[in-house]
Amino acid sequence: MFQKITLLALLLAFVSCQKKETVEKDKIKTADWLIGNWENKNPDGTLTENWQKVNDSTFSATSLFIKGKDTLHLERIILSQKGEKLTYSATVNGQNDNKAIDFPSTSETANKLVFENPQHDYPQKISYTKGANNTLTAEISGKLNGKVTTEKFVMAKK
Repeated sequence: MFQKITLLALLLAFVSCQKKETVEKDKIKTADWLIGNWENKNPDGTLTENWQKVNDSTFSATSLFIKGKDTLHLERIILSQKGEKLTYSATVNGQNDNKAIDFPSTSETANKLVFENPQHDYPQKISYTKGANNTLTAEISGKLNGKVTTEKFVMAKK
């Protein structure tokens, strides 16, 4: 009898762990629509973000702003799920000793992801909104030199 109870307890523990792992990996699936190559061309230059799936819990992206032949901005992004939390980690060349800054998620829906880090100088908030006709809007906002500032970048999928 003791062996049957022990076996049942082990089986229950295994099944509950399996379910939790599935739930945890499901969180990043809300961001699947980011995967792909995105672009915004305007007179100031070309902004691109290229998102790819690394594994079941991590996406990565490279964001570039190019004017002519000059790369004016290079950012590496890791979107990862740890436990039940998504974290957006951005590393910008030439800033913060080239170390990543983390922005934990504050909201995830089928069409919008919001990440915030109130302690960061600028931006404090980063959001991605899925738009119609294969578009997305990346928005950064927060206080910059004491003024509330918002910048929006509408990109089309290539």
